[in-house]
Amino acid sequence: MTEPVRARGQIRRLVLRSGDSVVARCRDFCRVALGDWDWPGTPRDTGLTAEERDLAIEDVLLIVSEAVTNACLHAGGPTELVVRLVPADPPRGDGDGEALPAGSLRIEVHDRSSRVPAFRPRGAPGQPGGNGLIVIDRLARAWGTVPRDEGGTGEPGKAFWMEVAPPVPENGPPPAGEASRAEPG
Repeated sequence: MTEPVRARGQIRRLVLRSGDSVVARCRDFCRVALGDWDWPGTPRDTGLTAEERDLAIEDVLLIVSEAVTNACLHAGGPTELVVRLVPADPPRGDGDGEALPAGSLRIEVHDRSSRVPAFRPRGAPGQPGGNGLIVIDRLARAWGTVPRDEGGTGEPGKAFWMEVAPPVPENGPPPAGEASRAEPG
């Protein structure tokens, strides 16, 4: 039997060439990856209820939607979406600080703009727009940008990255060893 995906980590990439339905394509791509990886984990392993699990997945999809929408509106459109599942025994550090907990996600939206995202002043109440980065800031563990040379052409570009830790159940994580004592599901 092979090692579970959660133990070894995983990376999925979606190259984006056109703007038609790009947000929906990125959400669908991410939803499939999370399903294939059984993220954020089984109720038996995590102690999460089905509702908590569904809400965690919806939070990730909202983060993806906001980041891709921002790339469309402010950065000339996304060129790639990368979704990474941190392995059970991650290397120390991710290049941006401390090591991510096992089961965390790192989501990157690549674009051709070197412009760094910044919070916009609040608009008039009830008016759309200007809240994407606020949503990302509240739902993600951390976020930032890394400059890139898009396609090795000397053109500016960046990767806007977000980190999402696996959720903790409302009632706290299951006691150590409980998963091993549980009956097979």
